[in-house]
Amino acid sequence: MSDSTERAEATSTIPPGALSGIRVLDFTWVRAGPWCTRWLGALGAEVIKVEWPRSPNTRGNNIATGAGTPEGLPANLNTNGHFSDTNSNKLSVTLNTRTPRGIDLTRRLVAMSDIVIENFAYGVLERWGLGYEDMKKLRPDIIYLSMSGFGHTGRYHYYGTMGPAAQALSGLTFLSGLPGEPPAGWGWSYLDDTGGMYGAMCALTALRHRNHTGQGQHVDLSQMITGITLTGTAFLDKTVNGRESRREGYPPGNRTVWPGAPVINNYRGPIAAPHNAFRTLGGGYNDWCVIACLADEEWTNLVELMGKPDWAKKGKFTSLDGRLENQNEMDQGIEQWTSTLEKYDLAEKCQVAGVRAMPVQSSEDRVENDPQLRHRGMFTKVKHPMLGDWKFQGAPFRLDGNKVAVKGPPPMIGQHTTKIMGDLLGVSSEELVQGYEDGVYWPETTPKFPYVQEAIDAEAKR
Repeated sequence: MSDSTERAEATSTIPPGALSGIRVLDFTWVRAGPWCTRWLGALGAEVIKVEWPRSPNTRGNNIATGAGTPEGLPANLNTNGHFSDTNSNKLSVTLNTRTPRGIDLTRRLVAMSDIVIENFAYGVLERWGLGYEDMKKLRPDIIYLSMSGFGHTGRYHYYGTMGPAAQALSGLTFLSGLPGEPPAGWGWSYLDDTGGMYGAMCALTALRHRNHTGQGQHVDLSQMITGITLTGTAFLDKTVNGRESRREGYPPGNRTVWPGAPVINNYRGPIAAPHNAFRTLGGGYNDWCVIACLADEEWTNLVELMGKPDWAKKGKFTSLDGRLENQNEMDQGIEQWTSTLEKYDLAEKCQVAGVRAMPVQSSEDRVENDPQLRHRGMFTKVKHPMLGDWKFQGAPFRLDGNKVAVKGPPPMIGQHTTKIMGDLLGVSSEELVQGYEDGVYWPETTPKFPYVQEAIDAEAKR
């Protein structure tokens, strides 16, 4: 299948947007906020992203270093990979909100929008004169979703934060460490993606409420508290059993019980053995497959699949308690077998035999190799003016049997300014040209991208 055919098929199967006719005004930056509005755009909403070239944090504040830009491309506002991943399905308008004219136009956009979403620190929109009470005067049924680190009320409401900081307060960082070791953290911020999905859910819930009552509302989302929802089992263990997660006997690695650890101190309990990640053919950093047997029958199936090796037929492996107590010997024996098979082939053989197993996948595996994700249309190839062919992540769900796919590439900064200002707000061509000269639509001292200058020239000729 050619790339062009793949792109054509990706777009031809997109169902009508469930949110068609809904307009979202997007003031978000970094990841949590853009991740929220991205999904609303994928569902058919018109998402207008308000940006400013002199405040490039909406597109990644690492432009000067080139971080996030694919190799071989110039680092600028339109080539940041992180921005591209989180901002497909949107339109970009550049407006200087520090000018009276810029604020006036922003207020007019609010009046014509259904939902306004931002993830600034507390008080930013209020300082613009666009707090919720101000927005209601512009549109009484407006839905305003704020996605700050800690929410707009309470002791921490004015604290600034990024994902890893909120993650620490939520308890997730604590859970990542082992006894006797410092909290390890979860790498980059899981709260960004989680917060973005919660934000989309909140926006849809508020929209549903408005459809029934005619009333808008301020949805105050705390990114930190969304992290707490990811600590469910640890939270339950503390509130019900009075036990801490990081304690003596907590099983390291992938086992449910570590040999010799009192069961009462175990977090997950004696539920499965084997329960581990095993080396597979190749022995590289990415050659692993997870196998878990939760019942004696599954263990019997695994022994049959391995060819009934002598070590596996010993009586100490016939019961769960025996396998738990002798995991080192058992895991070594299993790995002698798994190391002879490729990880995807191994997982398939196990699943057919009634044994729970799955390959350990890297990011490259998920994008390039996983047949299930390919079938589900999880990644869509889209043509970007500067990035070229780029694979974008799709939704984990389907509507009426069809994938919710990327409808178009992320916008280049200010790409749709003249269209939105002219078609939606009725700004004349003369006013548009003057606005560019006055620094309303583009900084006076910042070089314009060719497409921006072409749009200005087109307006000047009207």
